Amino acid sequence: MLARDEGGRKFRFAPLGGPTFQREVDPAVVRNLPDSFVVVTKEGRVLVRSAGTVHVLLELGGVWKLVGGLVWLVPRPIRDFVYDRVAAVRKRWFAQPPDVCPVVPEAQLRRIDP
Repeated sequence: MLARDEGGRKFRFAPLGGPTFQREVDPAVVRNLPDSFVVVTKEGRVLVRSAGTVHVLLELGGVWKLVGGLVWLVPRPIRDFVYDRVAAVRKRWFAQPPDVCPVVPEAQLRRIDP
């Protein structure tokens, strides 16, 4: 998302346990969130799992918007099932070597809130 959001105008990032997220989202909602991908829209809606993923794809535009539209056509229970299966193995599939220290470019680092 960081790399595809050219100019950095569409998305900001904050850890779920950080002060920014805690301040922006109602505590009752936070308590009920799954340990998952969470998106807070401009309108304040909280989207999790596949719904958040579809929202991001649609917002990215271009070919990603087409992909998001196609994924949106799949019923949510099926999307969430696939999302959960991929989430369970993604760290094994896309693992960084243990001796690599990730370096985030300064422009992207400025988009991550506490």
